Amino acid sequence: MTATSHLEGGQHSDLVIAGGGLAGASLALAMARALPHRAITVVESFPLTQDALPDSYQPSYDARSTALAWGSRQIFQDLGLWSALARQATPIQHIHVSDRGRFGATRLAAGDHHQEALGYVVDNRWLGLCLMAALRQCPQVRWLAPATVETVGAEAGVTRVQVRAGDGTLHDLRTQCMVLADGGRSGLREQLGFQVERRDYGQHALIANVSTAERHQFTAFERFTDAGPMALLPHGGPGPASACTSALVWTLSPDALDTVMAASPDDRCRQLQQRFGWRLGRFTRMGECSHYPLSLVTVPEPVRPGVVLIGNAAHALHPVAGQGFNLALRGITALVEQFQQADARGDALGSLSALKGYQQAHQADWQRTVQFSDSLVQLFGASVPGLGLARDAGLVGLDLVAPAKRWFARQAMGLGARRPDYHHGQTADAAAGTSGHSIEERS
Repeated sequence: MTATSHLEGGQHSDLVIAGGGLAGASLALAMARALPHRAITVVESFPLTQDALPDSYQPSYDARSTALAWGSRQIFQDLGLWSALARQATPIQHIHVSDRGRFGATRLAAGDHHQEALGYVVDNRWLGLCLMAALRQCPQVRWLAPATVETVGAEAGVTRVQVRAGDGTLHDLRTQCMVLADGGRSGLREQLGFQVERRDYGQHALIANVSTAERHQFTAFERFTDAGPMALLPHGGPGPASACTSALVWTLSPDALDTVMAASPDDRCRQLQQRFGWRLGRFTRMGECSHYPLSLVTVPEPVRPGVVLIGNAAHALHPVAGQGFNLALRGITALVEQFQQADARGDALGSLSALKGYQQAHQADWQRTVQFSDSLVQLFGASVPGLGLARDAGLVGLDLVAPAKRWFARQAMGLGARRPDYHHGQTADAAAGTSGHSIEERS
């Protein structure tokens, strides 16, 4: 991987990726593995730094994290990255879904599905360092940072990308395909005329790491309350030192968020205790808190000739079900498979046939995952008389009816997506000892 802050005008790259967060870096690595003869350029607004190496990584109590489904582990294994990621990955061996104050509950166990885990929790920074370490071994990937994409336009069958470098100068890139992986923050999505559908949940997500008196036993809890859903995920690595640490996603109304943020650390723990209950004993510590408003954001048509959206630029889901980045990874594999087919036909990567093929291949998974995530929030967030009993019956039935439970487990584990053949890829061990850059969380 070549990293530079200087851009040369009029350069050609087979693929340009706007955004070097988790989704953009994952796509760059997948493309480098699947089509190593293709030139890839990643445009990232944050400068690259040499301030950390994967081998010297020290986990922070307050590190933000991502839940990786079992299907995502398979994808990273295909990319030769899993052996490195696994060093700091906390397994989820059980999932407990319940409705606060009611008897209904569903329990999933990895052993029931002959797997060692249903998923894993990985610090975003560790995931980013491992991706960057692997990308440094890919000479066909050029990393331009700091730089931002200013405009994107079509010109004689080629997509023209105008980039502003960190020193303020403008430069032109020409590419077969432009991928927006910037989380939708840049405004490029709207500039290019993509229709964005947004529904505000009227809630905020508070994110923090917490300690409990009892061990989590590698169990993820999804708890639905009358004030909104919450999740606790085992966090901090696979060893015993973090056996009482969990990553919290707490859904709050704006007023409730203000009350929690104004409280002392001890009072925050008490308020969380009141909402979650005592399944993990007493909450003894709540770390640094961050929060953001929650909306369901989707782009029904994420492709244009020569342009495609992935990750949070294409969809932003409620975080309680942990589906967003896993859906993005499955979309990346579907896109790379279409790029492989276009390459074999001699078509441009950004041809409408290739991108429409991606949309068609990914659409069923996209619709199913969006509906699954949203329906959990809608069903368990509603305070309708009699609905509580229906939810209890549904959770108990899900726990007792084997086919329904298998379906729910497959959704949670992110299984069933096709994966390209990465036969050109290096092994994880080949990338394990390399240095890495910092990476921002923009999946």
